[in-house]
Amino acid sequence: MFQCFQPFKTEWVIRRYLFGAKSPLFFYNSGRDDTIPQYAIMRFAKQKGGAGALEAHHERTKEKYASNPDIDIERSRYNFHIVQPIKSYKRESDGRIQVAGCKTRKDSVRFVDTLITASSDFFKGKKREEVESFFKTAVDFLSQKIGKDNIFTAVVHMDERTPHMHLCFTPITEDGRLSAKEIIGNRVQLTKWQDNFFTHMVKSFPDLERGESASVTGRRHIPTRIFKQAVQLTRQMEQIQTALDGIGPFNAGKKRDEAVALLQKFFPSMESFEAQVRKYRREIDTLEKETAVLARKVEDGKKASIGKQLEDAKLRSDYHNLRRFVDSLPDEVKRQARLPNRNQNRQR
Repeated sequence: MFQCFQPFKTEWVIRRYLFGAKSPLFFYNSGRDDTIPQYAIMRFAKQKGGAGALEAHHERTKEKYASNPDIDIERSRYNFHIVQPIKSYKRESDGRIQVAGCKTRKDSVRFVDTLITASSDFFKGKKREEVESFFKTAVDFLSQKIGKDNIFTAVVHMDERTPHMHLCFTPITEDGRLSAKEIIGNRVQLTKWQDNFFTHMVKSFPDLERGESASVTGRRHIPTRIFKQAVQLTRQMEQIQTALDGIGPFNAGKKRDEAVALLQKFFPSMESFEAQVRKYRREIDTLEKETAVLARKVEDGKKASIGKQLEDAKLRSDYHNLRRFVDSLPDEVKRQARLPNRNQNRQR
């Protein structure tokens, strides 16, 4: 029997962090909250190279996914396809390109990975048939826009925090050219994509709302991977902190080595995370200002994007916590953790 996913509970944690437990913004219905906007979400990611890792993620061919802590393997059996791939992603894409006789370059976009989902609150309380209907409606929209035959997979993931679909298509134009640029277009055309997607979806799901366009807000989308990096690094930080707190007069050497080993894995990931944060510095810096007016927006009835702003504010909080943690580490421990080769040679 199908089991519905657990409601996403992050909002209450962030509300408490931002506003305090006594604030009216802290208390909310743990079920569906009609005061929070429900957005239909569609994002494109162009793929030029091999599709092995992407396919392994989408089709759940691995037993464990250490890089994505959101995946619950116990719920993976509830995932389902709307379009089932017959061959590997690479062979599916290459086959379509060959049949169409498309000219290609080394840097050609071979296929486009499309993410389809909605605000987490939208799915709360919905039966499997309703969830399927949402994603089938989205597939119908993309079939009309890019051609049904160009789509080679559409798989819905029910084993993460929010149901979502990965739909992949080969960007072949009506006259047989391989051109993601022409099909997806620039920022202005992407706004039209979002407008048309909302218009199509709201006919069947009238509770959906159209979010503010990036062309209006001037903000870039902060990729999901950055949020997931923050979650993973926070878990690593807690493990390291536990090891450091456990150091005593009788186990100092053992616990110190344990902490250093954990830090050797932590630092490269942290450096990568900081590089991504710097890239989206302007977007993340605006979160502090936005957080300050969240309460006023609720009082004024301006609910737009509040769920997203809360999530973004958590990212900023996680980053500062991680940065403070790194700064608080003893210099000697940091030096040892950054010299893995030397430590390995000693062990030999």
